[in-house]
Amino acid sequence: MGACMTLSTCSPEAAEGTHVFNILGYSKHRGMGQDPGSYIQSGVFAVGGHDWAIRFYPDGYKRENQDYIAVFLELMSKSNKARASCDLRLVDQCTGLRSSVIKTGPRIFNSDDSSRYAPGTAQFKKRSEIEGSAYLKDDRLMIECIVTIFEKPRVTKTTEAKSPPKIDKPPSDMAKHVGKLLEEKEGLDVSFIVGGETIEAHRLILAMRSPVLKAELYGPMREARVGQSITIKDMQPSIFKALLHFIYTDSLPGRRDLEGEENTKMIRLLLVAADRYAMERLKMVCQSILCEDLNVNTVATTLALADQYNCDKLKDACLEFIKTSDDNAMDAVVATQGFKDLKVTCPSLIVDALENRRKLRKA
Repeated sequence: MGACMTLSTCSPEAAEGTHVFNILGYSKHRGMGQDPGSYIQSGVFAVGGHDWAIRFYPDGYKRENQDYIAVFLELMSKSNKARASCDLRLVDQCTGLRSSVIKTGPRIFNSDDSSRYAPGTAQFKKRSEIEGSAYLKDDRLMIECIVTIFEKPRVTKTTEAKSPPKIDKPPSDMAKHVGKLLEEKEGLDVSFIVGGETIEAHRLILAMRSPVLKAELYGPMREARVGQSITIKDMQPSIFKALLHFIYTDSLPGRRDLEGEENTKMIRLLLVAADRYAMERLKMVCQSILCEDLNVNTVATTLALADQYNCDKLKDACLEFIKTSDDNAMDAVVATQGFKDLKVTCPSLIVDALENRRKLRKA
């Protein structure tokens, strides 16, 4: 079954109300002082089921703020809490435009303590910025307050989400097209003599994929000028063709298509070729295949190869295979020609393998 995706949505529930406090005879309210009780209060207004009022301190709230007028929103409902925000504004009496002076984010108002007031500053607006401005006309000041009440968020029920339509991107076909260059023999500009057989290719593609071939074809150690063939020694034509197939397509030919000897031996030879031409990805691909093919008949020869060409992960896999083999399997390994060759060419590996096996048996 395909993966199922469900959806639910949380959205805020809010109520909003606006109150305009129209203060006539602004100058006549001056001189009240800066005491906490020296304020003018608007009429009570309701928003979201709660009662509110605006406090206006014409001489400022406390002496340290005497250069400012102070404006507060107050929650008037007794023993009440509300989650709300407010936007305190002044009205330009020439244009009618509202200008936000202080805007708070959502917060809890509690009528039983000082949190019933907002904002948290007594410096609403400098008196000098009001007097002589369009906010004060005919000795009238207009303060507007927008109160937004936030109720418990509304969550919709869970539904099955419909996946948006999509168009699948096709897989890369670059290797297919590059491989066709070799298959269709278009623009070939370099030839190799391998085991008496002539094999042609493209210089630029070879140089792009192998630093060794790049040096041979373009560097100071280049072996041939254009029109001359390069002789490849100590390599079978089938191995060189498999190497070219990987260079052009980044993949191995079908393992059943590899010519000549059985697959494991061919992959070993291809690993040697990958090491020779510094093609690390191909070398790792070969190691992966050889690791999958480990058995009592192949492990000794593969171990020798891994040690010779610095394939540490493959070497560890071979040693682990030997270490965990039962007695019958180990007898079969010892009977192989690969094990006998290993004793001659690299006896230290035999010692390591048998020592690891002995430790496992003791554990």
